[in-house]
Amino acid sequence: MVALIALIVVLLFALFVAAQTIRIIPQARAGVVERFGRFSRTLEPGLAIVIPFIDRVKPLIDLREQVVSFPPSGVITEDNVTVNIDTVLYFTITDPKAASYEIANPLQAIEQLTVTTLRNVIGGLTLEDSLTSRDQINSQLRTVLDEATGKWGIRIARVELKAVDPPAGIQEAMEKQMRAERDRRAAILNAEGFKQSQILTAEGEKQSAVLRAEGQKTAAILQAEGEASAIATVFKAIHDGDPDPKLLSYQYLQMLPQIAKGDANKLWVIPSEFTAALGQLSSAFTGGSNADDRKPEPPHGGPRSL
Repeated sequence: MVALIALIVVLLFALFVAAQTIRIIPQARAGVVERFGRFSRTLEPGLAIVIPFIDRVKPLIDLREQVVSFPPSGVITEDNVTVNIDTVLYFTITDPKAASYEIANPLQAIEQLTVTTLRNVIGGLTLEDSLTSRDQINSQLRTVLDEATGKWGIRIARVELKAVDPPAGIQEAMEKQMRAERDRRAAILNAEGFKQSQILTAEGEKQSAVLRAEGQKTAAILQAEGEASAIATVFKAIHDGDPDPKLLSYQYLQMLPQIAKGDANKLWVIPSEFTAALGQLSSAFTGGSNADDRKPEPPHGGPRSL
């Protein structure tokens, strides 16, 4: 019975020793081995053999990129405005040995270093620059943090400002300023639109006036050409017909009633051509029998009697 118990104890001890000897390291993990309290080696992912009771494997270190969010911290800008800034940090452990022995609490150290660096960076910027220059702030933070944490075996991949919150009074003033700026831009756009509308209207009126003037010019030219053609046609017809003085006198007499029309014609003077036309017409009706009985005509321009 005692032998059976001893055998069982030996088997359990052997299993325990085997479990302490054979270690399996998962992917993206690393194990730091200490021998007699001193650093011995770093275990890579896979199967590893350690010496029980001599080698000790510290808790495995995660080699994947990790994300940590820090609580808001108050920072004073260059123009003496206190803002609360939330930061998010992305980091990766690149050297398990340095991360285990160079720093006691990496996350707390990174947080304090981030707050200190953030105060230095924001302290040299105004509130407006702090709100609009996030990429610049992130770059400066990453450069400083990566330089400081490099000796700890930690690489800072990215630093992001999650929120930049100024005081309530400053926020209200900024909102009023933004509303005023939007109103100003709207007024400028309305003025520009009205200006363009007036310009287009003026251009349209100008083109319309030019087209009307061109139409009137063309109509006047055509009318003048028509009148000239009519006069030329009448002149040609008269020239081809070769009218005698008697016909012209008759036509002249037909125009006299039209000259006398109108209420304003109370008095009108008979020109000397009328007497000549009347004499020619009379001789045409009498056949020239009284031509010898006519009195000699006075010189041109003298008075004539009917």
